[in-house]
Amino acid sequence: MRATVIHGPGDIRVEQVPDAVVRNPGDAVVRVVLSCVCGTDLWAYRGMADICPGRRTGHEFLGVVEDIGADVTRFAVGDLVVAPFVWSDGVCEYCLEGLTTSCEHGGFWGTPGSDGGQGEAVRVPFADATLVGLPADAASDHRLLTALLTLSDVLGTGHHAAVTAGVRPGCTVAVVGDGAVGLCAVLAAGRLGAERIIMLGRHRTRTDLARVFGATDVVAERGTDAVETVRELTGGRGVPAVIEAVGTELSMRTAVGVARDGGAIGCVGVPHGSDTGLDLSDIFERNVALRGGVAPVRTYLPELLPDVLAGRLDPSPVFDLAVDLDKVPEGYRAMDERTALKVLITY
Repeated sequence: MRATVIHGPGDIRVEQVPDAVVRNPGDAVVRVVLSCVCGTDLWAYRGMADICPGRRTGHEFLGVVEDIGADVTRFAVGDLVVAPFVWSDGVCEYCLEGLTTSCEHGGFWGTPGSDGGQGEAVRVPFADATLVGLPADAASDHRLLTALLTLSDVLGTGHHAAVTAGVRPGCTVAVVGDGAVGLCAVLAAGRLGAERIIMLGRHRTRTDLARVFGATDVVAERGTDAVETVRELTGGRGVPAVIEAVGTELSMRTAVGVARDGGAIGCVGVPHGSDTGLDLSDIFERNVALRGGVAPVRTYLPELLPDVLAGRLDPSPVFDLAVDLDKVPEGYRAMDERTALKVLITY
């Protein structure tokens, strides 16, 4: 089968690799229908993360079950399913607490020894616990199918940010970062009842989409200028719920700066590039809570799926470029050069 493989910074190739097959009784093989490129995929592409040459890439996909192991009971061949970006056993202490990303037997797609999501098929360990079934008729609705794909990562991650930031009905929220996760966080904050959503971003097409998704204000400044503007918008007090969706020192400093005393920051931007350089005494003295982390999207899937199916949540516009599998390297270049927000991969 064909799959996307990274060999070094800027070196993404589509190559022939061994077919995905059932190895254990709890496995399923999923034939991929849609996948995509994530912003976190770019850190290895840019040489800002460790690379194991020849490693498969991609961790967001949905598709059709092609084969199952003897112990799989919840799915049958032909079922349409979506996979969260981490597989999990569903029975360990962490899974029972809802923290599926810390599963004692779990793992991330594309790590050595596993299939990546940007390939023709994926072996899914612990299929009964990991996969979530989708209605069969969704396969004929391209817009709906692309919206459902966001449940594998970015929508659930945006929701995790909003939940850990303490978003509640009537509150004001600031979202630091206008990437796909930040935009999905705008949707998630609105779903949880936020009355005012301030998007901090400087890319016009993305902040325009943020307004479509429910942002009430846009702040294009960066750093201390952005902090001053947000504080002006909030009577000098700052924002009780802040979502940090970038992962750089500047974005984290901005998130802390715009937070209201007693507020909370939901941090889901993967840290990269440098230490955060946070002043812990400032966080401590102002009683600002820092939460977030790797989003347990499998836990959130049953909650978010009905709203996507009903059209109450439509994150599909975050995909602004589609390529077929052979053109994935072009998709990476487009996202790296910021000519695309998020790249959809078709098969």
